[in-house]
Amino acid sequence: MTDQTSKLSRKPTAFRLDDDTVHLKDAHTDLPPVDGTLISQDTLDEDDPRLPRSASTPKSGQGFAKWFFIGLGGLISLSIGLAIDSLIRDLFARTDWLGWLGVALTALAVLGLIGLIVRELTGVFRLKRIDDLRDRLQSAADDDDARAAQAGLKDLLSLYQDRPETALGRKTLAGHMREVIDGRDLVKLAERDLLSPLDQEARKIVMNSAKRVSLVTAVSPRALVDLLMVLFENMRTIRRLSALYGGRPGTLGFIRLARHVVTHLAVTGGMAAGDSLASQVLGHGVAARLSARLGEGVINGLLTARIGIAAIAVCRPAPFIATKGPTVSEFMGELISSEEIDGDQKNGKRAT
Repeated sequence: MTDQTSKLSRKPTAFRLDDDTVHLKDAHTDLPPVDGTLISQDTLDEDDPRLPRSASTPKSGQGFAKWFFIGLGGLISLSIGLAIDSLIRDLFARTDWLGWLGVALTALAVLGLIGLIVRELTGVFRLKRIDDLRDRLQSAADDDDARAAQAGLKDLLSLYQDRPETALGRKTLAGHMREVIDGRDLVKLAERDLLSPLDQEARKIVMNSAKRVSLVTAVSPRALVDLLMVLFENMRTIRRLSALYGGRPGTLGFIRLARHVVTHLAVTGGMAAGDSLASQVLGHGVAARLSARLGEGVINGLLTARIGIAAIAVCRPAPFIATKGPTVSEFMGELISSEEIDGDQKNGKRAT
């Protein structure tokens, strides 16, 4: 007992790891020291108890920021209300009909504000419904759960019940739901019969957007014009894809949707795809056939296509089960051929 106490209570000593007299010992070996000091080097075990996550999580200082924005918003609201009240009083002081006109216009503005709020909230809830529906159908396909697939597909049918272009697909899918008992096969049939026309239109939207970005980048003399064009086209593509798949986002819904698209790109590595896209373009020998400006247009067009592909994955109310979904290589051939045609036309005009 005395020996163990003396070993545990020995004074700390400093060692150099590159010293020849210091020997590292693994936790699972009992080799004796060889003419030197023995240091035990224990490895961390995943089963060892750990501190709670809050111990290493920085404390957020958003409390004061919330107070600031709440107070600032209240002051702005009060100032607007007092300004309107003062304006209406002044109108009544001039003449009664101007005062009542001010009251009517104020009521109209309030009704418009209420409608705007309702529309924004409806758009946000609709996007959340699509996200939940996609997750449910993905889980039903993975587990081959027929009951979950039936419930999810009923919600999918109700999502498109006011879309006349989906009438045939909805009718065909409803017939499959009465006959097929496999959950995964039901999701595949929904993808083939109901969502396939929407997927084809989505590919056309992304392809046309990528072509426009590529063309403008190739002919634009200013980088600022390129940047604005890319931003406008990406925002326009995301909004059109969301409307195509039933999202109908407002301003707040669009911000939420754009954030999801960026998150999807970050997860799939799309934001860091510039080098890989350049290597793909160069690997296809495009650099030998296109000028530097046209090559830059192709790369920007392919990056736009990547954003469109991410938007399809986020806006689509069902996962890709039967197919892998659109890829950049599908857009590459058509985009490059269009750039080559434009380049040949420009060269022909210069020659004439």
